[in-house]
Amino acid sequence: MALVPALLLGALSVLVMLPAAQHLRALRNGERTQATLQTGGSCMMGRCRVGFEAAGRTVVADLPVGSGGGKDSVGTRLTVRYRADDPRVAAREDDVDGDGAAVLAVASGAGALLLLVLSVLAAIALGRQRRAGSPTGRAPQDAHP
Repeated sequence: MALVPALLLGALSVLVMLPAAQHLRALRNGERTQATLQTGGSCMMGRCRVGFEAAGRTVVADLPVGSGGGKDSVGTRLTVRYRADDPRVAAREDDVDGDGAAVLAVASGAGALLLLVLSVLAAIALGRQRRAGSPTGRAPQDAHP
């Protein structure tokens, strides 16, 4: 039963959070500007938006998965870094080290490993219980006529 959550946590770690950490780190040397949080919520899940001026135009950018600042209210001013060739790719300056996403990747990976170990231990215990329940002390065999 714990195998499915273990696989899901492992997939979250490898397929979502590690790439998110790399994406955030790629913006370290991006253009720096002041932005306003336009949509709040679960920024760690990529559901926040910021607005700022870039190259003389107003840009609204989604903050990437792994962003912090979910406790900030709409209208909060913050510093962002964005890609010069595509200002819609932006991240909070506090997040461009990728540490938040990396910590979540490690935590979900560790959770996956723990659930995987528990699944193996449960399978071993179940196998021993079945053997202990048979009269010969061995696993029951199918009768052949």
